[in-house]
Order: sequence, then structure tokens, then C-alpha cells
Amino acid sequence: MNLQQLRYLNEISRRGLNISEAADALYTSQPGVSKQIKLLEEELGIEIFVRNGKRITAITEPGKAILEIAQRMLLDTENLKQVGAEFRSQDSGTLTVATTHTQARYALPPMVKLFIKRYPKVKLNLHQGSPTQLAQQVLSGEADIAIATESLSLYDELVTLPCYEWNHCVIVPPKHPLLAEKKLTLEKIAQYPIITYDFAFSGRGKINAAFEARRITPNIVLTAIDADVIKTYVELGLGIGIVAHMAFIPGRDRHIRMIEAGYLFQPSTTRVAIRKNEYLRGYTYHFIELFAPHLTREVVAKALHLQNR
Repeated sequence: MNLQQLRYLNEISRRGLNISEAADALYTSQPGVSKQIKLLEEELGIEIFVRNGKRITAITEPGKAILEIAQRMLLDTENLKQVGAEFRSQDSGTLTVATTHTQARYALPPMVKLFIKRYPKVKLNLHQGSPTQLAQQVLSGEADIAIATESLSLYDELVTLPCYEWNHCVIVPPKHPLLAEKKLTLEKIAQYPIITYDFAFSGRGKINAAFEARRITPNIVLTAIDADVIKTYVELGLGIGIVAHMAFIPGRDRHIRMIEAGYLFQPSTTRVAIRKNEYLRGYTYHFIELFAPHLTREVVAKALHLQNR
């Protein structure tokens, strides 16, 4: 048994049991991967996969247990490397942050600027995607941490910590009738075509919940995954927008107007997610603290320790 065999096993699982894709991802040949998996099965005395001819169709029950152990061993191996790197070169390395467009565009830039200035030798990668994609990237080790509003807390394999709360606002073209209203209501909003986020992004669930609680059916004519697209179509006069408050920048968004609406929708919470049993480099702790000052190294380390027990 060797680590390479465990890597092959893990990659086959990650690639939906497709040996060819696993081999490509690991820069090796399909016959080589198949041979090593057969050798591992022979050494352990069990079948890890259910096969139909040469095609893998499922993971056996003992195979699931072996896969879980293999993933822990691979993570521990990576953690050993991280420990060595931490003490060998504390201020250099790579940090990959998986996040949504809203966070990358509106919340993270000041922190990224400070981080790059403090750690010029650290290569910082920002991966954008849906909250579900972000969680999977952290679980697979493709990203070190994830920052998003939805879904992250649904994964038992992740430790999630709250960063900050934020509210939605309504954006409209100049001279829109809603600007003359003394107090905005959901009923008044529902009188107009609405452009807002796709369901998986930026607190869309809180928007739906607010209308459902009042038994109002909003006329949502267009959805998008980021606020820049929503603002563009509001500027064109295709409807009014409901976006994250942070997404409205007065100095830049001169062709639209913003109406406060935080009291109409429940606040949303942005969270940071870390894989359980993960060893974090010192600069990773610092990045988290720059983004959410209350999440100090001691707080994050304690949360990881408690969740990993």
C-alpha cells in the first residue's frame, strides 16, 4: 500500500468513478491507475469498487470505509507538508480563497490589498463560483477556505464561522416612482418587474421568504448571479433591482438610485468555511482576521479544535 494508490482511489471518487478522467487529472495512464487499484484491493483482500466489465459502477460498502480513511491519510500528509512549509518559510506560499462574485467584487478588495502588501511572497488565488461549488472546492483541497453567504453551513465536513451580516437594498432608474414613496413596502415593490439574484446566490432565499410571508407573488423577470449584471438591466429600464447593499457604490453607480430596504428582508450572514482537520498556515489565519476582525487566530483555532474532537 502506498500514498499514490490512495491518491488514485480518491481521484476516482472525485471524478464520479470515471477512471479515464482520474488518470488525466493525475497526469498518468488509465491502465496504470486500474493496475494500482487492483493491487490495493488484492493487498486489502476486498473489492473497493463494483465493476461492470472494465467500467466502475459503484463503491462497495467496505470501499466507502477505505475511501474515508484514505482521504484522512491524504489530508494528514498534506498537513505535514504545511507544517514544514510554515516553519521553513512563514511568509511565502499559496493561499486559495473560493468565494462568490459579490464577495470578490465588493467585500474582499480592501482586505486583498492589505494582505498582498503584508505578504508579497504569497500567491493569492481567488476562485469564483456558486456556494455549493465553493464548498466542494474546500472539501477536495482545491481551496484553503471559502467565503459565501449560502450553503456552507450545510456541510458537516466543514467548520463554518460567521463573518458579518448584511442587508439588501432596492435599486431603480432615476425618477422612478418608488423614489417618491415615503416608506417602501413589499406590496409596492411587487407592482414592478423585479431583477434579482439567482436562487443560490447572495441571500436570495431571504428575498423569497419575505414575499412568501406576506403571501405576495413578486414579478421576477430576470435573475443573475452577480449584482453588476442586475444593475446593467436596471439601467436599461427593464425593472427594479434587489441587490446586496454593499453592491451599490454611489460614486460609480451614477445612473441608478438606491432605496434602503433592510427592514423588509431578514439580514444575511456571510461565513468563512474551513475543512475539518485542516492545518492552516499563519498567513491564512491573518487573511481571515483581515476579513472578519473578530475571527482572530485564537478564535478560529479553537473552533477547529472543538469541531475536530
